[in-house]
Amino acid sequence: MSCSSSSGSEEEDEDLDCYRKGGYHAVRVGDTFSGGRYVAQRKLGWGQFSTVWLAYDTQTSKYVALKIQKSAPEFAQSALHEIQVLSTLTENDPENKKCVIRLLDHFKHTGPNGQHLCMVLEFLGDSILQLIRYNRYKGLPLNKVREICKCILTALDYIHRELNILHTDLKPENILLISTINPSKDPIKSKTEPVLNKVEGNVNGGVALNAIEKKLKQRAKRAVARISARRISMGGVKAEKAERCVDGIDFRCKVVDFGNACWASAPMAEEIQTRQYRAPEVVLQSGYSFAVDMWSFACTAFELATGEMMFAPKPGQGFSEDEDHLALMMELLGKIPRKIAVGGLRSKEYFDRYGDLKRIRRIKNTPLNRLLSDKFKLSVNDAREFADFLIPILDFAPENRPTAEQCLKHPWLNKTPESGIDKVDGEMGKLQIKGGK
Repeated sequence: MSCSSSSGSEEEDEDLDCYRKGGYHAVRVGDTFSGGRYVAQRKLGWGQFSTVWLAYDTQTSKYVALKIQKSAPEFAQSALHEIQVLSTLTENDPENKKCVIRLLDHFKHTGPNGQHLCMVLEFLGDSILQLIRYNRYKGLPLNKVREICKCILTALDYIHRELNILHTDLKPENILLISTINPSKDPIKSKTEPVLNKVEGNVNGGVALNAIEKKLKQRAKRAVARISARRISMGGVKAEKAERCVDGIDFRCKVVDFGNACWASAPMAEEIQTRQYRAPEVVLQSGYSFAVDMWSFACTAFELATGEMMFAPKPGQGFSEDEDHLALMMELLGKIPRKIAVGGLRSKEYFDRYGDLKRIRRIKNTPLNRLLSDKFKLSVNDAREFADFLIPILDFAPENRPTAEQCLKHPWLNKTPESGIDKVDGEMGKLQIKGGK
């Protein structure tokens, strides 16, 4: 959420109780920072540690994203680490070609709740998650998926091979398009005049004033959704929404949010990665390195192409979320080799000595190419080629996974429209085109 045009939760605002000593800094539209250089325009989003504002840089006459950290010492320490990582990324990419977010400035700002570390980042567009939602979870055309994958892999190759840095939280929310899906949300494309004077009575971007109204709207939306679901369950017809046209969208993107990043030589935590994008070695606590980011990349690529998460584990009767996660992996990728299954610090919680799950016994394997063609209606050829690209990255043995540099050379990623067809349904999907890859 560090620089998006419309990031943060779509359902609710940050907890207003966190606007206190050690917490968020309250911002009004028109507030100035760094001696008057940056002027707050509107709130872009928020996270557990910070809020992010669209700001106008009066020195450069450009819009930027202003990330304001909570003021408590532990948040300040986290911000210092992120500034260190971002500075490294920016300084080593002078030509701005590596598809990673750029840090433009940083400073301290003192307010009623304490001293806040602030980062000035380049202003980017919507997240890949918002793109997936925009397309109504239908999955993007494979030629568009390739464009995005090339950008992500360029970023991973840069941070892994050149800088020895792990991202550790790669996911659709942390990959931003370089411009907005909706041009009206881009202050440059929409030719929005910057606010240069303080707008009184608009504390926290209108959060306090609109909180009750927003909650009522959320309740109304949930009520409508319940009624719709009830009608469907009673035999009503569900109206399928078609995928949207995405031809006018710029699919170039950048990897952002390096707050959890670390140097490979100094891993910071045992449990990393957001659940659905978490690698098996992290679940089992058997040590990790660059290959964890590659696993997350493969999960993200699948989600772009299908509109659905590759793994969405849930706890059940007698088994944990972790065990369900491992079972889902095996359903798609086959049995985890015994050496890997029993080799982690937490292996005994899930596996017996033979490498079988203790509490989930019946696992039906569906190969990835079959899933892509049967469920998601990719042509047989497209499903096979896409699966051939993803399967090596999803190897249970981290040392066997290809690097980002190797993936960038893969035939599927360098396929052109002339060499094959993407996302063709029905009988046409069975046609083989000369020059297939």
